[in-house]
Order: sequence, then structure tokens, then C-alpha cells
Amino acid sequence: MDIQTVWLRTQELWGMLDQHPVLHAGLGLVLLLVVALALGRVARFVILHMAKLLGRQPAMHWIVDLLHNKLFHRLAQMVPSLVIQFGLNLVPELSNASKHFLGNVALAFTILFQVLALGALLNALLDIYARTDHARTRSIKGYVQLAKMILYIFGAIIIVATLIDRSPLLLLSGLGAMSAVILLVYKDTLLSLDR
Repeated sequence: MDIQTVWLRTQELWGMLDQHPVLHAGLGLVLLLVVALALGRVARFVILHMAKLLGRQPAMHWIVDLLHNKLFHRLAQMVPSLVIQFGLNLVPELSNASKHFLGNVALAFTILFQVLALGALLNALLDIYARTDHARTRSIKGYVQLAKMILYIFGAIIIVATLIDRSPLLLLSGLGAMSAVILLVYKDTLLSLDR
């Protein structure tokens, strides 16, 4: 059995799936997921290998801090969700609503790994700063922790907004109104305790 026969047989079987659109879409999604995970593994290997090679250079010793804080791991973890985002249009028989929903989920994962990568970058910058002479007299750990907290809060808001397909500003305004109500309740509770 040669390759051409196998290829023709595969095309014939794939063409028979046109009669079963749900099965056709399901197999397409499974195939897309397998390709995305395989490309994610390849990207992780290439990115980590290149980073380790660059980290051996004396002038680029700071890359070791990025590796230690797993910045490159987080960047490589974005690849499968990016492949799924851009590959959904290639899946046959998939409805627009399904494409939109799966695209939003993949985008949420991409944003999650971007936020985690930025947090790892802040940790690496803190490690690099800790080796300087200024670190003995001026610590920036509190500022970095505050920046990470703000980053994670905004990241969570953007992820939730992506998943529910709403504007992040709508969620922020809702949080503002909710915090005002909580402050009023807290104030009334304190006033009643004073009496």
C-alpha cells in the first residue's frame, strides 16, 4: 500500500463525513486540538532551547533570571490557544456561534498566559534589581507586588469580560457600583456599632 492510496482513502473517508455534520465538526475540532498541542510542544522546546543557549552568553546572563521565573514557559503556553483561535475557521461544519464561543475561550487562555508572563517578567526584574547596589538601600519589592496585584486584577476582569463577551468597562463600572454599596453598608454598620 503506497502513500498515494492511503491519501486517496483518507480523502474518501473524510468526504463521507459530509453526511454527518456534527461528527465532521467534532473530528475537525479534535484534529485542531491535536495540532495545537503538538505545535505548543514544539514551540516550548524551541523557545526554551534558544533561551538556554542565549543564557550561556556572559553578556546575556539576565536571560537565566527570565528562565528561572518561567517567562519563556508562559510564552510557549500561549501557542496552543493562538493556534486554536486562528484555526477555528478551518474546521468544517462548525456553526458561527460555536466558533465565536470557542474563540472567546481560546482568547481567554491567551490573555491568562500573557498576564502570567508579565507577572513572571516582574519577578525576573525584581531578581535582577536585587543584585544591584541600589537594592541594598532601596527595595522595590512592595512596588512590584502592587504592580502584580493590579495586573492580576485587570487580567481577571479582562478574562471574565472575554468569556461573557462583554466590554471590560462594563464590568469595571459594575465593580465600582458594587464597591460603593459595600462602603455604604460598612459605614452604616460602623455607625450602628457606635450607638
